[in-house]
Amino acid sequence: MTVRVPATSANLGPGFDVMGLALSLHCEVGIVGTDVAPDGAHECEDTHPAHVAFVRAGGTGKVWVKNTIPMGRGMGFSGAVRVAGIIAAEQQASNGAWDRATSRALAIGTELEGHADNVAPSLFGGVVIASGEHVVNVPIVLNPVFVMWIPDFTTSTNESRGKIGPTIALEDAVFNIAHTAMFVTALQTGDVPLLREATKDRIHQDIRLAASPACAAALQAGLDAGAWCGWLSGSGPTVALMCDPAMADAVAAALPSDGHAKKLTIDFDGAVIL
Repeated sequence: MTVRVPATSANLGPGFDVMGLALSLHCEVGIVGTDVAPDGAHECEDTHPAHVAFVRAGGTGKVWVKNTIPMGRGMGFSGAVRVAGIIAAEQQASNGAWDRATSRALAIGTELEGHADNVAPSLFGGVVIASGEHVVNVPIVLNPVFVMWIPDFTTSTNESRGKIGPTIALEDAVFNIAHTAMFVTALQTGDVPLLREATKDRIHQDIRLAASPACAAALQAGLDAGAWCGWLSGSGPTVALMCDPAMADAVAAALPSDGHAKKLTIDFDGAVIL
């Protein structure tokens, strides 16, 4: 058996550390000597996040990974492979059975990641809100394409988070609460004009974009080209632009040449056993 888990985009603007969505890009993990590895898979070193998560969840032996998720780009690579490693361990312990409802992947993955906004959508799929052990899927009536501008450089999540500071001004916290609520409402009702305002943020995004002018330029270029809204994916450097499928090519063509674009959709399945 093989565990397939989707990439993610987290924060979604104002939903810092609590909102994320699953994307149609995947990694696969299996157990060496038990599961048949596909072409392109490789056996993990002991320090690989998939193997660390596999062992933390009680797995024995080694795991292999086949991955198409860009690493260090803010698309949830570490969260996805950790979820997959944990599920592989649960399969091993139960002789191939796995129940998403009783899986420990959320708890262990969040422990290893430090926050659940990548882990939860990788596990459950769709657009989610995660807080502690609670995960809520957000209904979405839209059918968007996400144009992901992926630059050649990487960023450090820990370094990026360190720039945010330990305190938040009350007015900024209120702003983000309101805009997160607006974003959820826009997804549920299909209110496209609300999306651009709803994805504004005052806690993390401006700080991170100020440190990366290339990302700020890509975000503005995508919006100017007709994207409904956009945000820094996770801690970056990837920029996510949400748009009508008919506009995806135009948005991708408008993005800076010092990166490449992937056109993805929402993965509603989350982690699955193949």
